[in-house]
Amino acid sequence: MPEVMFAGPDGRLEGRYHHAGKPGAPVALVLHPHPLHGGTMNNRVTHALFERYKAMGFSTLRFNFRGVGRSQGRYDGGIGEISDAASALDFLQTVNPGASMLWVAGYSFGAYVGMQLLMRRPEMGGFVSIAAPASHYDFGFLAPCPCSGLILHGADDELVPEPSVKKLVDKLNTQKGVKIDYRVMGGAGHVFTPAQTEQVADAAEDHVMSILNRSRMALAAD
Repeated sequence: MPEVMFAGPDGRLEGRYHHAGKPGAPVALVLHPHPLHGGTMNNRVTHALFERYKAMGFSTLRFNFRGVGRSQGRYDGGIGEISDAASALDFLQTVNPGASMLWVAGYSFGAYVGMQLLMRRPEMGGFVSIAAPASHYDFGFLAPCPCSGLILHGADDELVPEPSVKKLVDKLNTQKGVKIDYRVMGGAGHVFTPAQTEQVADAAEDHVMSILNRSRMALAAD
């Protein structure tokens, strides 16, 4: 898949991009875990989500946040990384001006950044958040959450206790017009094994396809 370099707010950012050939194809941005804890765009879960969106017919981008790999700049505590994600989204929208739907998916720190991005880009159509760090960051900014999505968490997550995520989900589900598809994976911690990673990708595909099929049915009914 093509390597891409695109302009970020603090220098050039390195990514991998797959362009769907179909006109009007949906687009997806996939965000990696924490840069200071070994997170890169080649993380197992990030890569699996990228490949699964690609297989579903999306134009898909994963990239390294500032200071990771060949991306310029240095870690900025999450603030600059949200701006990096916004620049990545700009790149995606520039090369896919007729995209039918826009999704963001993130794992751990990437889930936090992705949900911050939701609030800045109201055109988002859906999200996938894996192991969202609800006990480490304040997700109170999701007021209101602009769209529905999938939140998946490991039942035995040793870094982010599952009840902290359930509390966030319950709060989001009280918001009008928002439905969170919450799935808890038994036996899974914060880091997923290869077999669990496939289950994560399966869950993401199941959720995304259900939304896409609902959207297609609504269009057909018009």
